[in-house]
Amino acid sequence: MLLVTAPTVRAGLLSWRAWQTVAGASRVLAPSADHPLLPALDEAGIAWEVLPGSAGAAPPELAGLLTGAVAGTDGTVLDRTVLDGTVLDGTVVWLSPPDPPGPPAGVTPGALALADELGGPGGPAGTAVEVLYGSSSLPGGELLTLVSVMDTLRRNCPWDARQTHESLAPYLLEESYEALDALESGDRAALRDELGDVLLQVMFHARVAAERTDGTGFTVDDVADAIVAKLVRRHPHVFGDVTVSGADDVTRNWDAIKAAERAERAAGDEPGSALDGVPFGQPALALAAQLQRRAERAGISPDLAVPGGPDGGSRLGAELFELVAQAQAAGLDPELELRATARRYADQVRRWERGRAEQD
Repeated sequence: MLLVTAPTVRAGLLSWRAWQTVAGASRVLAPSADHPLLPALDEAGIAWEVLPGSAGAAPPELAGLLTGAVAGTDGTVLDRTVLDGTVLDGTVVWLSPPDPPGPPAGVTPGALALADELGGPGGPAGTAVEVLYGSSSLPGGELLTLVSVMDTLRRNCPWDARQTHESLAPYLLEESYEALDALESGDRAALRDELGDVLLQVMFHARVAAERTDGTGFTVDDVADAIVAKLVRRHPHVFGDVTVSGADDVTRNWDAIKAAERAERAAGDEPGSALDGVPFGQPALALAAQLQRRAERAGISPDLAVPGGPDGGSRLGAELFELVAQAQAAGLDPELELRATARRYADQVRRWERGRAEQD
């Protein structure tokens, strides 16, 4: 019986069948004494052994070692045991080593290859071979694998080791745009991959921050804790006793809670503004739209004059700002609308180029 456990699940959290199997087996074998499951077996009073020469062994070699253990040719006589009325005639449990960082996760390729070797012509005659999945990763479990991979890269890759928040900043913006591009293209597989790149930036910045010892450091768990607290705080209709009648109420509550948070942060300083937190480094159309949304939600008159000037550039800026206001009034996102138009224009240019090439 080849027992496989998910590396992202705490050792010892096994299925009932897995616990029955290891408790009733004639022998429980491990590749080394530091297998993460062994302390749980010790606590349960289940005996185990390290199989000499098995640590790091390739499936064919390991199959030979296990064949000797099953057949008793290694000098050990196997007992017949009974578990819940079922005879386990010389069952040997092999504790598969944990997955190394990286895909695929949850099921070690080595365990499947080992099962093939043991079940093949070279395996012990008359012996059944089964891969038993003692635990499975929970949703989000692979985030732990990503944390492990990021730690390994930070320690062992010269490029990753020298990165800082500042050096990574361009990638944070670049990967976000690539994810948006994949979304607009309709390629869902590409979107999945690009979202992974965005997630990597979060993990990378958190890993860099975790190394600081000046009191400003934080971990990826701190990042997750902060967003969990924010989501719970801003959804009192889900996690509290507030009642809403629809999405509009949710938006109003969200804005009111944000305003209260800004006021609390500004206590003792200058009064907070409805525009606090608006990133001015974003594209101009998106910036204008966000400023207008914030102002509207704060009750600021939509007729507030837009600064302009006599020169053409200032007039053009005011006109663009007015176009953004028109888009807002129509329920459109001016940034996305302009991007869509730009894509259509790019398609037209390419068609023109193809036509020109055919004429030549």
